[in-house]
Amino acid sequence: MYVPNDWSGAASGQQEVVRDVVVLLTSAASLMVLVLASLVCGMCYCFGGSKPDYDDDETGFRNSDQEQKWPILNRTQSNGERSSSKFGARRQSPVFAQSNMSFERPKPRVGFEHVQPDPSKLATPASNGQAEALGVAQSVDEDNVPSGENLGLIQFSLMYDFPDQTLILRIVKAKQLPAKDFSGTSDPFVKIMLLPDKKVKMETKVKRKNLSPIWNESFHFEGYPYAKIQERVLHLQVLDYDRFSRNDPIGEVNLPLAEVDLTHERLYWRPLTPSKKSSGKLGSLLVSLCYAPTAGRITISVLKCANLAAKDITGKSDPYVKIWHMHKDKRIEKKKTVVKYHTLNPVYNESFVFNIPLDRIRDTTFVVSVVDKDRLSKNDMIGGILLGARASPSEMSHWNEMMSKPRTNIAKWHVLKGMS
Repeated sequence: MYVPNDWSGAASGQQEVVRDVVVLLTSAASLMVLVLASLVCGMCYCFGGSKPDYDDDETGFRNSDQEQKWPILNRTQSNGERSSSKFGARRQSPVFAQSNMSFERPKPRVGFEHVQPDPSKLATPASNGQAEALGVAQSVDEDNVPSGENLGLIQFSLMYDFPDQTLILRIVKAKQLPAKDFSGTSDPFVKIMLLPDKKVKMETKVKRKNLSPIWNESFHFEGYPYAKIQERVLHLQVLDYDRFSRNDPIGEVNLPLAEVDLTHERLYWRPLTPSKKSSGKLGSLLVSLCYAPTAGRITISVLKCANLAAKDITGKSDPYVKIWHMHKDKRIEKKKTVVKYHTLNPVYNESFVFNIPLDRIRDTTFVVSVVDKDRLSKNDMIGGILLGARASPSEMSHWNEMMSKPRTNIAKWHVLKGMS
């Protein structure tokens, strides 16, 4: 069959167009495959993490965040081992594994760093051996006095001389003793016994007007075998010397010698505790204090007494309360209650007002004494207390509470003490 030339040329032109379209579609498909592959690789890289971890066996370095949790992919377990993820763990590059590059841990930002103290700069408490080497009793720290009424501390040393069978005691000093005299001081001395033996008594010298006395006196208990010493209790009693009345106990220490190493001389600090014999022996007094700073006035209310010492042959007393206002050891004013006859538990409920300017209150002291009225002879002193800034700790605390709570009645019980 005869075909014209123009038709054959048209057919070949159509074939070339189809070939070009196929090539174009093939190129487009290849380009799309490359783009999709790039997207997939990028997603795997993002979700897989941007920082490689290196095993200790190859580089000696491991990421400091190996314990970090990945809440989406759960890439890390609590023990630091990698778990399988959806995309798989990205394997480390051999280039980094074989290189000698060094890595530094990133410094934490300010505000997020937990600073740890340097142990070498911290003061560590002394152990038992160190405490013994320093000569301080392990059960007591001289700067950490047990809670309660602070009666001061006493320092002494002990040693046993085995060849001579002699216990050597050295009374060194005392400190922080309370004031027992209305002048704001004390005249302390130490009485020494080895209980239960009371026949042998020794005493130190009296240190006049001193609340931190230093004695440095030695005492020898001769003829005591070591087995006998182990059965004794060292009794140290600190007293305030009074020339015109009985001595006023400040505090005491009782130390079983079986609990002490006597082979070497060692120093001990011991806190003074209230004397058992004198505690509450004279009775108690309930008083109330109130301070009005604007008016410059202190009101002392004598409420009542309890368990007073009997001064009459009938076993009773005729007590009344006397108050002396003192300023710098000088008597300013005296006031007293009515006499309550034939009773050891009188009730008064009487108030007394004292005008004291603020600039003089620091040097002000009140001597409150309970006296037994005697018609035929001189009145007998039962006991008393000191109220002021220079009084004993229990009385001083009452005074300080009054000063800290103005225009408020502060009532407290006080144990009567021997006074001249």
